[in-house]
Amino acid sequence: MSKMKQLVAYFKHDDKNIRDNRWIYLSMLIGALLSLLAAFVLSVEAIELAKNPNAALSCSINIVLNCATVAAHPTASLLGFPNSFFGLIAEPVVITVAIAGLMGIAFPRRFMFLAQIGYSLGFAFAVYLFFTSMFVIQALCPWCLLVTVSTTFVLFSITRYNIRENNLYLPKKAQKAAKKFIDKDYDKLLLGILIVAMIAGIFLKYGEALFA
Repeated sequence: MSKMKQLVAYFKHDDKNIRDNRWIYLSMLIGALLSLLAAFVLSVEAIELAKNPNAALSCSINIVLNCATVAAHPTASLLGFPNSFFGLIAEPVVITVAIAGLMGIAFPRRFMFLAQIGYSLGFAFAVYLFFTSMFVIQALCPWCLLVTVSTTFVLFSITRYNIRENNLYLPKKAQKAAKKFIDKDYDKLLLGILIVAMIAGIFLKYGEALFA
């Protein structure tokens, strides 16, 4: 069997839960890799701006899509250093978990519960920065948008896994309702709605200015 056929067979496992797990971990891996890339670029550019506040950044495309404008705002360094440094620390952990999961390693319930809390806080932080960028700074950073989208994908992936594996210490009724929700793939529908809503919000607010 060729390696391509082996790869296809790996993600088409007969057991639905195993198959779902592999797709979940793959989504986590891709999302975390994209977030790590964005965090690395943003960190490099933050250092460049610290050296030269007037530096021209590659992602400063126009008045709306402008990383420099976003980076100059106080919310870009809430703890005294660039927010992107958090990504450099957190995303390798997610990548490690995703790769281990793809290899069939199961993590303890408490570990996955803490991972859920940690990534939920990261998602809330990303959403806060997104709305701040949209409505306060009035400018968007393309790399920051990538972080927001990829973080959303990873959060939904890890939440789906934790609900199915009963890792969230939910009451029995809540766990049953949550399990039914993901069994019907309503979480995937909700994810699609959130992504579409973010994209639509950007176009509705900025319109043609995005391409000016």
